[in-house]
Formats: sequence, structure tokens, C-alpha cells
Amino acid sequence: VGPTGCGKTTLINLLMRFYNINSGEIKIDNINIEDITRTSTRGLYGMVLQDTWLFSGSVRDNIAYGRKDATLEEVIEAAKAAHAHKFIMRLPKGYDTILSEDSSLSQGQKQLLCIARVMLSKPPMLILDEATSSIDTRTEIYIQRAFNKLMEGRTSFIVAHRLSTIREANLILVMKDGKIIEKGNHNELLNKNGFYANLYNSQFATT
Repeated sequence: VGPTGCGKTTLINLLMRFYNINSGEIKIDNINIEDITRTSTRGLYGMVLQDTWLFSGSVRDNIAYGRKDATLEEVIEAAKAAHAHKFIMRLPKGYDTILSEDSSLSQGQKQLLCIARVMLSKPPMLILDEATSSIDTRTEIYIQRAFNKLMEGRTSFIVAHRLSTIREANLILVMKDGKIIEKGNHNELLNKNGFYANLYNSQFATT
């Protein structure tokens, strides 16, 4: 967490090796990521971003993008886990509906399809980057439930402005001006009464 421009997304880009680090090491299971190919490193992560990415093709093909060999049953199972199945079945041709740039899907529905895609690929780690920032409250509840299921048994990196999305995190890193200035869980950081506490109280101030 941290204000806009503090370096949150840069940190994610380093994990994904979009840039190489100048010093220090990044390790996955105690293996330096520079000893692993970029493709293999990126294959370890499933990403759900603020900007959804869908291509022209069927709903099924969009969900199965990371697993071309997935059966229809597996695609449906992933969609159900992502709370997307119901709205997909209301589309003109269900899972065979062709999506295009002018598809009348809402931002929330597109986000649920992206979550279903990650559900199907079952990566060991997740990156959720501002993934609920442009979603209405009701859809956000569905997405949050999907995230909770998605995160079970996985290491998850969550970039958030809305602090409600990271209260349950084991470790919260607070960033400012490109540096990590505080770290701890939610209660520890509140008790420090520092930058995080001010940020949290500004969002959830009681009257």
C-alpha cells in the first residue's frame, strides 16, 4: 500500500522481471530468479489487474487462454468459482458467445472473466493490482469472494489503494517515495500510529 507514484507497481514489475534489479536479489523458493528463465518466472504468477485484458474470441477461449487443453467442464468450474457462470449463461450463446471490443460486458463482468482465467491456470503465486478499483460495490463483493477462494494456499501480492482489501494480509508493506517505510500486519501497523494508521483512519474515519 501507499500513495500514487510510491513504487508499488514498480515492485511488481521487478517480481515479474519486466526490469532487472541493479543490486540485491529476488528469490523464489530460495532460487535467484536470475537463474530461472523469464518465461518460467512469469509462468509462476497469475495476474489480475485494474485494466482487464480480453481478446476477440469466445468466452470459453478467453477463460482458457493460459490452458489451451482445458475441457469445457474445467472452464465452467473455473467460471463458477469466479462467480462468472451465471452472467455467462445469460449471454446469447453462453460460453460460445464471441467477445469483441464493443461487447456490452460491464467492467465487473470483464474482471470476473479475468479471475476465472487465473482460477483455471492455478498458478502458485498471484498478483492482484488495484483489481477492484473501478467496480461497483455489489460486484466488488463477488470479486472479493472469488479472490478469497483464489488465494487459498497461494502466495499473493496485493496492490491496493482501498485498505479494506488487505486487512487480512499476513504482511503489509507500506511504501512512500520508492521506499518501504513500514511493515507488519494490520493491527501492528495501527498500533504504530504511523503512516499506515493515518492512511487507514483517513479512509475509515468514524463520525
